[in-house]
Amino acid sequence: MNVPFVIQKISRELVEEILLNPSEPHRHDHEELIIVTHGSPAHYVDFASVLLEPPVIVYIALGKVHSFIPDENTRGWVIRYTGDFIPQSSFNFYSGFLDSINYQLDVDFCSSTMNGLCEIMLRESQQEPVDYAMLKHLLNAVLTKLETTTKKQFLDEKASGNSQIITFNNFLQILEYNYKRPVGVEFYAEKLNMSARNLNLISQSVFGKSITEIIETRKLLEARQLLLNSAKTVSEIGYELGYNEKSYFTRVFHKKTGTTPTGFRRQLHSVIS
Repeated sequence: MNVPFVIQKISRELVEEILLNPSEPHRHDHEELIIVTHGSPAHYVDFASVLLEPPVIVYIALGKVHSFIPDENTRGWVIRYTGDFIPQSSFNFYSGFLDSINYQLDVDFCSSTMNGLCEIMLRESQQEPVDYAMLKHLLNAVLTKLETTTKKQFLDEKASGNSQIITFNNFLQILEYNYKRPVGVEFYAEKLNMSARNLNLISQSVFGKSITEIIETRKLLEARQLLLNSAKTVSEIGYELGYNEKSYFTRVFHKKTGTTPTGFRRQLHSVIS
């Protein structure tokens, strides 16, 4: 992707083009949102296919193998953006905890607010020069809605499931208030009145990752936000997130992202400046 943001309307003409030349499952280097307002398209992602029931938003994370197959009545929007364009959104984090990547929308919201935001983004993207700062604010509005929906879907609705999911939900809620502290799995296990071993077993069962990995993921999401939106030094950000040594924070950040905090900040500012 040569630009940080692209939006495209799923019109009758585009649908006809796709049906004539359907795409094979592919992997791309950007994040993607497919907003379906009408029709009954199919979506193939990571070797599974699902029929979509609008209004719905499909989120495709970077690196996912997918293909989108519309029917003749499919209408909506496709939004593509680089991970550096909206790095501060915790939507990506919460989406990782869900079995599905399809998020049902309220009909009224989709037909009014969501459609209006997309129309504005389309017009802005066609201006010369493109105002990426404006597009970033508008996309943030869409992602904020998704973040609210996914938090509710995972933290509230799924709590009616089995006891492991309930425990894992409770851990996530405690994590949101404590992830900046220099505490590990034992702290969260004590809060949940269980052993660290059992909490890790539940985490592996529900999510496939250890508690330590999830804590680090949450810390680094906040680190990305602070690197972009604050003037704090790398040392200050690391200390705020519970890393007492800048070198250790840098090593952890580099291991997870492939770049240093300083390099990440430099890359982001070059994209959005």
